[in-house]
Amino acid sequence: MSKKIYFASDFHLGTPSYEASLEREKKICRWLDMVAEDAEHIYLLGDLFDFWFEYRFAVPKGFLRFQGKLAELRDRGVPITFFTGNHDMWMFDYFPKELGVEVIREPIDVEWWGKKFHIGHGDGLGPGDYTYKFIKKVFANPLCQWLFGFLHPTIGMGIAQTWSKQSRAAGAEKDHEYHGPEKEWIWLYCQEKQKEEYRDYYIFGHRHLYLELDVDNGGKYINTGEWLSQYKYATFDGEKVELLTFE
Repeated sequence: MSKKIYFASDFHLGTPSYEASLEREKKICRWLDMVAEDAEHIYLLGDLFDFWFEYRFAVPKGFLRFQGKLAELRDRGVPITFFTGNHDMWMFDYFPKELGVEVIREPIDVEWWGKKFHIGHGDGLGPGDYTYKFIKKVFANPLCQWLFGFLHPTIGMGIAQTWSKQSRAAGAEKDHEYHGPEKEWIWLYCQEKQKEEYRDYYIFGHRHLYLELDVDNGGKYINTGEWLSQYKYATFDGEKVELLTFE
């Protein structure tokens, strides 16, 4: 199989500093150049930005290299699907309209070369995490989004970026801890979904820990980790999914 499917997530562009984010953005663009050579499809699994909100006539400053690279790949005919994450859920029509990138908000089922995949970001799945699940419903409410849009971007972006950094810092110590599959909410979600319908692969981000765990009946759950320090991505070549490290 000459073509491949690619998966990556949690770039968190915009943090922890302008300089570090810019260096990471350039690295992501190099990765996109590499995978574009044989990509049948690229799935970006959310939290590509540490914060994103699209005002009616404005989008967050920066990240032009990344956006330009996505537009270039789409112009070359490379399909790209973006899953919103908990840090960039306020994405509306900018990426589809300006860049030609499909935006999806919930996990989906797709089939590639005879293998079944269940793909998404991973936030709010499985048991537990009830506080976040409630907050997500509030943030996803159209009225809340409409009201936030009335804030001046300087105020709105400032508030949101502060919250985003605090949220990420609060969970930073747990990001790379692994206490067994029974503590992994996304894996538990995969187990339940597998009872409903067989899938060969479940691929998610969000966790910030790259994982390859077996799911009942021969399935496999794979988490693509993050690009703050790990630079992990996954490929599917028609036979198997592999987790790899870029540069």
